[in-house]
Amino acid sequence: MSVYTPALQRLIDELGKLPGVGPKSAQRIAFHLIKSSEQDAFSLANAINEAKNKVRFCETCFNMSDGLTCVICADTQRDSSLICVVEEARDIIALERTHEYNGLYHVLQGAINPIDGIGPEQLKIRELLMRLNTQTASEVILCTNPNIEGEATAMYLAKIIEPLGIQVTRIASGLPVGGDLEYADELTLGRALEGRRKISGT
Repeated sequence: MSVYTPALQRLIDELGKLPGVGPKSAQRIAFHLIKSSEQDAFSLANAINEAKNKVRFCETCFNMSDGLTCVICADTQRDSSLICVVEEARDIIALERTHEYNGLYHVLQGAINPIDGIGPEQLKIRELLMRLNTQTASEVILCTNPNIEGEATAMYLAKIIEPLGIQVTRIASGLPVGGDLEYADELTLGRALEGRRKISGT
């Protein structure tokens, strides 16, 4: 039997569904929200509601966007001959902080993970191939995470992109094995981009 009121327990349960938020953290956040002013609580609720209603995926690269096209795809100053492939939209933020890359991006929205039932069909790989067939990209940089799933995804992409005659490179191993791009510092990521190597799917 819960010691909390049904409304409070529901709030704790919903907060606990967020990534990285355990039961104790969910409880602390819930109590903080209850103690906050009504204005602050409703401001947070309205921000979530507005983001949910307005933020969408860019129709070209699947980055987060307020419109049909994200600000990066719409920027004519970017080098359209380079496409950097990442797993999640948050990885773009990490790479942009390095100021070492001025090309375009493509967000897969995940990585190949058979254990979780995620295969190539569940990712934005078909859309990537469509872009490569219609755009004049000369290089695809694979910036998937340096873990088992990320490496498997990179090898799969290299295998299907190489026959298109496009150079495929992989970021250098300046990143720790098993790490995530979003947690890497700018210097490490910048060096990884500079030291990218050609990758073969064979």
